[in-house]
Amino acid sequence: MSHSYYNKQWQEAQAALVDLLQQENPPEPPKPERDRLAAFQLLATMYIKYIQIFRKLEQSYDQVVHPQKRRVLRHCLDGVMGRIVELKHEMMNLEFSEYHYFDDVLSDLKLTPNDVEIPVPKYFINERAKNLKEREKLLGQVLAKIGPQDGDKEKEEIRMPWEQAIRIIQIHERARQGRLRAKFMREIRQQEDREKQIQTRGPPTLDPDVAAMRIQKIWKGFAQRRRTKKERDEEMIFIGMAPPPLPTNTKNLPQTFAVKTEELRRKAQDVHEHEFQQALVNIRENIVQNEGPDLKEGMMDQIRQWFIECRDASGKFPEYPDEDDGGSAMIFKEKDPAELEKELSEKDDGKAKGKKGKKDKKDKKDKKKDKKGKKGKKGGDDDEEEEGWKMAPSNFVPAINDASDTFKGVWATRDETENFPQKHDSELIKEEKRKDVETEIRLQVDELMRAELANLKAAVDREKKGKKGKKSGKKKKKKGKKSGKKGKKGKKKEKDLTPDR
Repeated sequence: MSHSYYNKQWQEAQAALVDLLQQENPPEPPKPERDRLAAFQLLATMYIKYIQIFRKLEQSYDQVVHPQKRRVLRHCLDGVMGRIVELKHEMMNLEFSEYHYFDDVLSDLKLTPNDVEIPVPKYFINERAKNLKEREKLLGQVLAKIGPQDGDKEKEEIRMPWEQAIRIIQIHERARQGRLRAKFMREIRQQEDREKQIQTRGPPTLDPDVAAMRIQKIWKGFAQRRRTKKERDEEMIFIGMAPPPLPTNTKNLPQTFAVKTEELRRKAQDVHEHEFQQALVNIRENIVQNEGPDLKEGMMDQIRQWFIECRDASGKFPEYPDEDDGGSAMIFKEKDPAELEKELSEKDDGKAKGKKGKKDKKDKKDKKKDKKGKKGKKGGDDDEEEEGWKMAPSNFVPAINDASDTFKGVWATRDETENFPQKHDSELIKEEKRKDVETEIRLQVDELMRAELANLKAAVDREKKGKKGKKSGKKKKKKGKKSGKKGKKGKKKEKDLTPDR
């Protein structure tokens, strides 16, 4: 099979998964099902559809050569296998049985019982082949060191004297020779009797025409029986009730070619995986060397601009976020519309709470009382509504959702006409590694900018202290001058207190 065949098979499996995920994640919570047969029909249809998807995904994962596609396929395949096990447990708990009958569901879906069989994934054996071989070698070495163990030591051995054993062997050998001699003598006696009869009666005579007819009769019967058997076998093969005979030369069979191509594709998987691992290291080093300094300077300029804007707005430098909160990534994080709405609503609630008075408190108390009464009444209704079967929440559906989202966002619309050998895509590696390099560089930039922010704050504090010291010195000097002048004036007035007297 070609690359396009397995890619098409993956697309078909993903399309079927989308339909099942819509059923798994309904817009409204489903009502509990009271009919047990209807619940089992729902579980059985989902179970069979998941098995069909699993078979397609397993085959495509075993033969797809692209290393990045295989990772997405493996993630989806693990989720589907887990979901199959969950549905099996749901059916066991519903029917209290480990064996289930899918006759009606299979007839509705136009499937055969072979389509419900779950094959063992091939990667269970292929990925563990090296470990199994190493384990066999280790066991062989251990057994060679220990040596053969005599397990029959505990059993009591029955010993026989040599003379008795020889006598038994001799008896059996004489009996064997006697039987052969008797058989030989009987054949000689029968031959002698036949010769005597021929001498007395003469040789038997037969008409040549009768003899020829007998020979023809026997031959025609044999030939017709052989022809009839051949025609019957051809008819059974034609109607599909018997497999066609295997040819003698198995080297030119299409089955052998298919097995060879599968082995070649598995070897190509190993080669492409090795190249992919090398590309991860090389592309990351290139990003660090070529784009790292520019990223670092750009981050530092952004953070400095943020320092200036905060100082212009509030008059002081801001506090730098901690590493646990995300560092400088929290400053430039783009908020979703939902988060902005929440922040606006919280602000409005805070303003409204400041304006509200005692009336709101009374209203809240009344509402609480009403709610308590309603809860007491609704308790019985909830108990009545919860009667029936309800599907338990799944632990593997989120993984399937993630895998289907990555398929839709990356591989569904990707043009791979130029990537005929199905090697790794370097652009996707660059996108992933660029994020990792940004996080590492951001940690380094955060350390540098924290130190720079501390230096800026210290410089501002020094300037403020210097200005305060100058102002206090000037005020003291002015006060001293004024006090001196007042003293002189006071002395003059004391002299001129009674000029007329």
